[in-house]
Amino acid sequence: MMTPDTDVLDTGTGLQQLMGDRALYQQILQRFQQRYQDAPAQARAAQASGDTATAARIAHTLKGAAGMIGARQVARLAHALESAGNDSTLLALEAALQALLEQIDVLLRQQQPATPAPAYAASHMPTSMALLQHLASLLDIGDGAAVDVVEQSAVALTQALGEAGYSALRQQVLQFDYVAALALLPAELISP
Repeated sequence: MMTPDTDVLDTGTGLQQLMGDRALYQQILQRFQQRYQDAPAQARAAQASGDTATAARIAHTLKGAAGMIGARQVARLAHALESAGNDSTLLALEAALQALLEQIDVLLRQQQPATPAPAYAASHMPTSMALLQHLASLLDIGDGAAVDVVEQSAVALTQALGEAGYSALRQQVLQFDYVAALALLPAELISP
């Protein structure tokens, strides 16, 4: 039986996560669609090669990104895969992700803006320690908006982390290795 639409994609929860910013939510849905469509296949390949750590990291990142957009079913299955990955969980995750991607596609076609959505707006950019905390929270949940923050806050992040620190962080984020990128942020600056 098909799960309720809000279990596949609860847009209310996703918008609430972003304080009602529909344009940003739409951007994040597009990024999710582009970046996570192959996540189960990547996790399967990692498991097949015996790399359970990579499979768990992929599942963790997918779990955070799915939670951010309001995709409860995918988040639950990714969490189950992260905890104790097996073939049946992976098959269920593949099916749930496919249903989610289809629903995102329908939603994006329905809400196509007249003009392209702007890049992650500077008005979303907190400064100094708040910037690092914001970036850490995005990295922690695997949110693709972290790429925009790193790219558009290069000057502030270079001042906070130094040239080498920013360069290393940027490299990890652009490779979507959010766990490694998060580890590069100074703990004392990102602690709540």
